[in-house]
Amino acid sequence: MTEAVINAVTEPVLSATNVSKNVLLSHARSLSILRGIHLEIKAGESVAIVGTSGSGKTTLLSLLAGLDSASSGEVHLLGHPLSRLDESAKAILRRKYVGFVFQNFQLIGSLTALENIVLPLELKGMPNAIEHARELLSRVGVLEREQHYPSQLSGGEQQRVALARAFAGKPAILFADEPTGNLDAATSQRVADIMFELNADTGTTLVLVTHDETLASRC
Repeated sequence: MTEAVINAVTEPVLSATNVSKNVLLSHARSLSILRGIHLEIKAGESVAIVGTSGSGKTTLLSLLAGLDSASSGEVHLLGHPLSRLDESAKAILRRKYVGFVFQNFQLIGSLTALENIVLPLELKGMPNAIEHARELLSRVGVLEREQHYPSQLSGGEQQRVALARAFAGKPAILFADEPTGNLDAATSQRVADIMFELNADTGTTLVLVTHDETLASRC
């Protein structure tokens, strides 16, 4: 995938057309997880995918982000039909334009809070990575924890670091999968406030998976 192709971004920034996902079970039987999904998301929109546990929310997010492949139909991410891209091309697309926040934080345990943010910035070749990472840690309220490892942070602090990491690369799209699912009510509120504040400031398109109707109502 060349730079010219990657930058050929069209509207909408994310779409799904008749997308289905089936999983093959034993004895040639299959399980239908998603069927006939259609959606369009425009630049700067905040959209919530809501449903009970086991309804296929995370599966849909994985398909939209190119982390998994649809059984049928097509997903267009930033103008690119994902079915036509190999895994390397999809990884390049995500690295350049996509951010992720997960329920279980997924910080690198052997790196400090600061290093968890700096590493992806350095891999992208971003100048002044350390200064930018510190600015974001300050923004999310955990700058004093910059030299602490994930195991030394509370759940809320880890998710703040994860948010800072996700927004550090200035993604065009942020996928958030139950970002407050492992947090208590008060901490969830603060983390959600930070996420929506950063999202509004950066103009990032937000795709949020949640079972929390209150959180979804903010989209």
